[in-house]
Amino acid sequence: MPPSNPDWVKALKPSGPQGSELLAAERAKSELNVDELAEFLFTKKNLDRNARILSILQEDPVFDKSQNYFRGRHDRLKAALARGKALRRLSVKHSWTEEEDHVANDLLSEPTPYGLHAYMFLKTLEEQGSPAQHKKFLEPARKYDIIGCYAQTELGHGSNVRGLETTATWNPEDKTFTIHSPHLTASKWWIGSLGKTATHAVVVAQLVLNGRPYGPHPFVVPVRDPKTHLPLPNVHVGDIGPKLGYNTMDNGFLLFNKVKIPHENMLNRFSGVDPETGKYTRPANPSLIYGTLTYVRANIVMQSGSTLARGVTIAARYCAVRRQFQDNDAPKDAIGENQVLNYTMVQYRILPLLASSYALYFTGRSMINLYNANQKRMAQQKDVGGSDAKRGPGPEQLAAGSDLLADLHAISCALKAFASTTAAEGLEVCRRACGGHGYSSFSGIGTWYADYLPTVTWEGDNYMLTQQVARYLLKSARAVLAGKGSNNGISQVLQEFIRRRDIGAAFDVLGSDQDLVDAFAWRVSYLTFEALKHRDEEKQSWNSLLIDFWRLSTAFAQYQVVKNFYEALQDEQTKASVDATAQDVLHKLFQLFALYHLSNQGAEFFTSAATTVRQIQLATTKRTLALLDDVRPHTIRLVDAWKFPDWQLDSSLGRYDGKVYEDLFHRASEVNPINDVVFDPYPNSDVLFRGEPKAKL
Repeated sequence: MPPSNPDWVKALKPSGPQGSELLAAERAKSELNVDELAEFLFTKKNLDRNARILSILQEDPVFDKSQNYFRGRHDRLKAALARGKALRRLSVKHSWTEEEDHVANDLLSEPTPYGLHAYMFLKTLEEQGSPAQHKKFLEPARKYDIIGCYAQTELGHGSNVRGLETTATWNPEDKTFTIHSPHLTASKWWIGSLGKTATHAVVVAQLVLNGRPYGPHPFVVPVRDPKTHLPLPNVHVGDIGPKLGYNTMDNGFLLFNKVKIPHENMLNRFSGVDPETGKYTRPANPSLIYGTLTYVRANIVMQSGSTLARGVTIAARYCAVRRQFQDNDAPKDAIGENQVLNYTMVQYRILPLLASSYALYFTGRSMINLYNANQKRMAQQKDVGGSDAKRGPGPEQLAAGSDLLADLHAISCALKAFASTTAAEGLEVCRRACGGHGYSSFSGIGTWYADYLPTVTWEGDNYMLTQQVARYLLKSARAVLAGKGSNNGISQVLQEFIRRRDIGAAFDVLGSDQDLVDAFAWRVSYLTFEALKHRDEEKQSWNSLLIDFWRLSTAFAQYQVVKNFYEALQDEQTKASVDATAQDVLHKLFQLFALYHLSNQGAEFFTSAATTVRQIQLATTKRTLALLDDVRPHTIRLVDAWKFPDWQLDSSLGRYDGKVYEDLFHRASEVNPINDVVFDPYPNSDVLFRGEPKAKL
């Protein structure tokens, strides 16, 4: 470790008002009850649980974060494996639930090599395995006697699951499947927990029976010897190397050379191969095999709000502490520089993201409720039967506009794309709002952004997912035009558009919250029927409409978020849980989120006749600026309500006490191991670091 700072350095303090004083003054500007709002969002029981788990983690030296930003990938993987093992032991010791395990991982805030075992392998076995397979695979997996991953993506194919090249060929003579990688591009790639950790993989491969392909199916395949942990014969597996982020996870590659597995290793809850006849058993509802991905997408939506809130918390606190320049209109005798958060341009970048974090949180909660409702429905209706047996698995192939499963697929695709994009791009906005110090790892934003960034492409590339949403909406529109629309949300929206399109919309988006929501719904309908006209009447190619489809899916997602935020504020539980001040502030956040996006997509709202040009102008200028002024005094208390502990944020800039500069200097000067190294900078010397053996140049 580097030498401690000399006493004269330790005695120095930042100039001007101290960060702690500035944040205390910020909190004094607002009467928002932080604890009450936090308990409404998370419940007191969950907050107490989080605090209890935090204290357990902080007491264990293996979770010390002081060297996180200094380690190279080898040491980061080593530390992550140690932490993963420690988390598992703590989980057993304290009998943690699955939810408590998630809390511990969230507090740690870095992926461990066990991440995909818990998040995908177990969930896939639970949802797609039979009772016998639960006994063979799930029970030992829950005990970590076997460690698994979910091997779907390949070197040559990701979002196009139907294009996967790995094959699983049925062998009737010995009742086995042969798993094979016929091309280099068939290599499984990007598979988390596979590179060095997993003993087994759920391999998604093309089922082949009697030379005929039956599409992708999941198979449990051993990949490493349970005693030596070395690759099994004819299995080539390893780590894919360093990435932009996520470097505490061993993402891996995997190739097979005609590896045989037993018949029972094909997950067969919904489909399978009869071992006696070799005939394929078709699922009653093919969409059920996509349950794991739907679950993951629902959770991505749920997590996007808190992910964005983390960046906003750091940026807001730092911008309240950081002072730069004076306001051009300040009195000449004004003393001191202006807080960065007082500049309107900074508020315009940060405060809509603050509103987005709350909007996405409420939407995520609604999404999880929708997913759980669908799971309950499917459990009660095990054999869907009827025409469902003939339809494909994507949302565009479902009975669009008539069932909850179709709604869930389409909404999860749209919201996954919008929410993860909003969170990822928002984190970068937050980092830039922190100025030069935002580029330091000590900001806590850069590494978090890099680790979160894969979310916009995994579990469905965001741009590809929008095509599925568009297909669903087009099919729903066709059903409405044919008089076959149902009572679900999107059909009602489309039917209302048909009823009113010749009368006119005339939504009072500045005076009525319900009209504001309806304007977002109107825009979705307009874009849907425009896309339908281009496709069905004008016969335009699918490829030529992809940009239109992306805009349509984004509009649909924004409508869902605006609607869910509005409905959350109207809910009686909300009114009973928080006081009038909090309700008013949340209402301001709702309006800021909706009007910010209305302004940014003003052309679509005007073209659809949902609003007038004057309304858009007023929303962009007067109303948005007024909302920024209204939200500004409550900003720090609003981010405090997320209850991120400093240990979780691991950020110099986002400290709760505002001691930004003290912490930056401490990390740089007293924790940084580079300061213990003495360079030999002279080109004629073969020595690189003095005190170490000579390097060969």
